[in-house]
Formats: sequence, structure tokens, C-alpha cells
Amino acid sequence: MAGTIKDYRNMVEQPWGKMFYELIYRQLNLPEDRKLKILDFGAGFCITTDYYAKFHDVTALEPNPEMTELRVENNGYTLINEGFDYLKTIEANSFDLVICHNVLEYADEKEKILKELARVLKPAGTLSVVKHNLYGRVMGSAVLADDPKTAISLLNEETENSMFGSRSVYDSKFVTDVLADNMVLAETYGIRAFFGLSSNNEIKYTDDWYQSMLELETKTYSMDEFKKIAFFNHLILKKKD
Repeated sequence: MAGTIKDYRNMVEQPWGKMFYELIYRQLNLPEDRKLKILDFGAGFCITTDYYAKFHDVTALEPNPEMTELRVENNGYTLINEGFDYLKTIEANSFDLVICHNVLEYADEKEKILKELARVLKPAGTLSVVKHNLYGRVMGSAVLADDPKTAISLLNEETENSMFGSRSVYDSKFVTDVLADNMVLAETYGIRAFFGLSSNNEIKYTDDWYQSMLELETKTYSMDEFKKIAFFNHLILKKKD
């Protein structure tokens, strides 16, 4: 198992980690003048939870105590150290927004989880799913890591190892198919089409690089050509009334 939870926590504080979250916030574009009820499922270090807790009522579900011990806690939110079993106990139609970011890759019961996330959403509510993108992972392995063998393995098996165990890179269509009865796909974005392909980390600490790269990622995250090769895809789905 490569790396540790503390290594991962340090990574999200780096410019490339911060940009990942900033792009998500831009894509969701939540109002700040109307309080929403939000569920962050698999909240990890509660970075997204804490960000939205400044203006909204946020509940974080995260079963990993190593992650919650290192969580961000600048704003008030509710943390529950549980996962899927607790999700099943939540009353239906409870939340305006449900967040599920880089979680399903590590879950065996993807379909059941998605259906529960949709169930706890209010009518017209929003589900935000961020997922690893196979072609982006292949690009990252071949270009950034100079590891074409892993790139080939990903194309053949669509799985890879991580500090959280085996990671299954599933297709976006899986999500829309599972939720077809009561949800519609409103938008798909790309995240990290460019900024994860360079190994020159020194330049990434300059403000000029950061602002220019953020502008580039923002200009291209809706373009189909770049969504296909981005490391991550961000699916935004709406629950039918």
C-alpha cells in the first residue's frame, strides 16, 4: 500500500490539491444567500464539508477515524463516524444536496449506495458525484509517472491499487443507468485535465502558475475533448419532482 493517510492529508494542502477542490466549488456554484441542507457521504478530511458549512447546514458521514482525526474544522458541521449502514437509516427526502466524491471506486455495493443517496435527496435535489476517469488515469500513469505498464493494466482491468485498497474505475454511464428512474444528468465536468500531467512541482507554488492553470482548467472543464482525458469527472444529477 503506497503512502499513508497523513501523506494524503499533506497532498490535499498542496497547490494541486487545493485546485481540485476549487474547481469543484466553481462547478457546483452553490448559493450563499439561501441555507441548504447538505450530506457529504464519505467526507474524508471534511474539506468540502467545512467549506460549505460556512453558509449551509452540513452533515458529514465518514467511517475512517484516521481521516476524521485530521479533518478540517473551521466552521460548524455535524460529523458522524459511520458509513453506508447509517445512510440507510436517514429519512427519505431529507437533503437539498448530496455529495459523493471519490468514494464509489472503493465500494463493493455501488448500486445500493447510489440508490440510497438518491432516496435521501429532496425532490429537485442535487447529487454531486466525483469519480476517477479511466482515460485520465491512463494518461497520468503513462505521462506523469512514466509507467506505461500500469497504463496498459488499467486499460485491461480498470482497477489499480491505492492506500485505500483496490480502486475500481467505473464508467459514468453506470451512474446514470442506476439512477435512471428518478434522476437526470444535468451536467458532466472534467477536473484535472492538465495540472496533474507535469512533474515540475516547483512552478506550481507560484501564484502566476496557479491562477493561469485555474483559468485554463475552468475554460476547458465543460469541453467534451478535455472531459474525456481529465483525471476526474464530476457528474451533477437532479432528482425528478
